[in-house]
Amino acid sequence: MAERKPIESWLTDMDGVLIHEGVPIPGAAEFLKALRESGKPFLVLTNNSIYTPRDLQARLARMGLDVPVDNIWTSALATAKFLETQRPGGTAYVIGEAGLTTALHDIGYILTDHEPDYVVLGETRTYSFEALTRAIRLINGGSRFICTNPDETGPSTEGPLPATGAVAALITKATGKDPYFAGKPNPLMMRTGLNAIGAHSETSAMIGDRMDTDVLAGLEAGMETFLVLTGVTTPADIDRYPFRPSTVVDSIADLVDRI
Repeated sequence: MAERKPIESWLTDMDGVLIHEGVPIPGAAEFLKALRESGKPFLVLTNNSIYTPRDLQARLARMGLDVPVDNIWTSALATAKFLETQRPGGTAYVIGEAGLTTALHDIGYILTDHEPDYVVLGETRTYSFEALTRAIRLINGGSRFICTNPDETGPSTEGPLPATGAVAALITKATGKDPYFAGKPNPLMMRTGLNAIGAHSETSAMIGDRMDTDVLAGLEAGMETFLVLTGVTTPADIDRYPFRPSTVVDSIADLVDRI
């Protein structure tokens, strides 16, 4: 196997890598500090489309984690970037929160329920039967189906919550139409993120806690991959997949010296 080039830029997942249930994971603050001081390009990524980067910056700051707004990349931003390249100045019916609606407004999209170009499904804690029914009818009427991410469940202090992928499955069952997922593990999210910071996959690394999204997305985007064991994936899970991360470490604290 050819030796990889030195890592010059870093992408890291947020939940399960830097924070867990609203609490910073030991070593996260030191890792981010080392990144900022190194001057290397980096992004903190999340498949969650609820919050804007500004919202996330404030939430992380309250936990003692300093991440500039421009270093946060969400599935909502990746979705908006994709739609901007596909159909500039288009229209969309959106089920989601401010993170998604703001990203679409910022690219000049009009949000409407009248013959939209797209139905865009994102994360929300208040999925309504009325909104889902409207989405199904619009898709059956010809609107294209886009989804921010395929995660079927999301974390909460009370336990797993149904997430975008689970709701997308409901819409698919009712319409017979599969969505296009913009977020991880689609390497599109990684490539648009790398482009945003002027980085290249052959000299970049992806850190995540999930084999099925983080590691797979990094692998398919051509990056070196690090799996941390502070989130979803356990050591016993790794061999169940037909692919492997480049390196497995206990936590983000083990990577501070790699910056």
